[in-house]
Amino acid sequence: MRIVALAGGIGGARFLRGLREAIGPEDEITVIGNTGDDIHLFGLKVCPDLDTVMYTLGGGIHEEQGWGRTDETWSIKAEMKEYGVGPEWFGLGDRDFATHLVRSQMLTAGYTLSQVTEALCVRWQPGVRLLPMSDDRVETHVRITDEQGTRAIHFQEYWVKLHAAVDAEAIVPVGADTAKPAPGVLEAVAEADVILFPPSNPVVSIGTILAVPGIREAVAAASAPVVGLSPIIGGAPVRGMADKVLAAVGVEATAEAVALNYGSALIDGWLVDTVDEAAVAAVEAGGIACRAVPLLMTDVAATADMARAALALAEQVRR
Repeated sequence: MRIVALAGGIGGARFLRGLREAIGPEDEITVIGNTGDDIHLFGLKVCPDLDTVMYTLGGGIHEEQGWGRTDETWSIKAEMKEYGVGPEWFGLGDRDFATHLVRSQMLTAGYTLSQVTEALCVRWQPGVRLLPMSDDRVETHVRITDEQGTRAIHFQEYWVKLHAAVDAEAIVPVGADTAKPAPGVLEAVAEADVILFPPSNPVVSIGTILAVPGIREAVAAASAPVVGLSPIIGGAPVRGMADKVLAAVGVEATAEAVALNYGSALIDGWLVDTVDEAAVAAVEAGGIACRAVPLLMTDVAATADMARAALALAEQVRR
């Protein structure tokens, strides 16, 4: 079985770890990773979502944080502060710095982001084929109004520095409209037996991937069933502040609303948590098969059960 998953950072990476446990040794997973969170810091190209997937599946993630490296030290950050070089609000640990140094050196030498990601995965052996959504530069920006007036800031500044404390007025994936899918992305979607939307942020993770011309169309036209898992449980994000960016695109923070926003033209099946079982009928009225199952990723075993439920629903709705 050839499985394609569109994934953001922490939620997507943790789901993929369970998915990997749920499938057989002959099955293959291709991950199309969000690069809209990418940012240039300290002269380096930082790819938070790609690295979180790579570290999580490769056994190097800081489990409590869900991002960054385990057994991390912070000497470089401390020295940068002594030089007065920022930004201080975005921390890169010493081990993490090495990844960004290697990536930036390879990009400067002329390698594409796809080639660099493949090379980095040789070290981490994530057990999946990890593809960036595009080799072109795409950055998600957020329009806000604060004491400085109305302005657009990088998503990382909104999420990490401001902690989404200011209302998001618009979400703009800058560069997405002219970007091209990375090599292998459209082919993987076309050849997939199952396509999954993990419980990643539907606006700035999966939504940004779908904003790259050709990817949404390929998913919608695929012969494979498309099944998503709700990142909203009981009217609140499982992790992070997805409700803030959902509001910016006019979508209510409910499992039902997120499914209907994707729409029956894009997804065939949707999993909600058992606490949202009342939403099943409304989702199905929208033409999307829906089931209520436990969706809290408390451990790898529980997450593997979620993945099995998603694959089972995919079989039920297979076109």
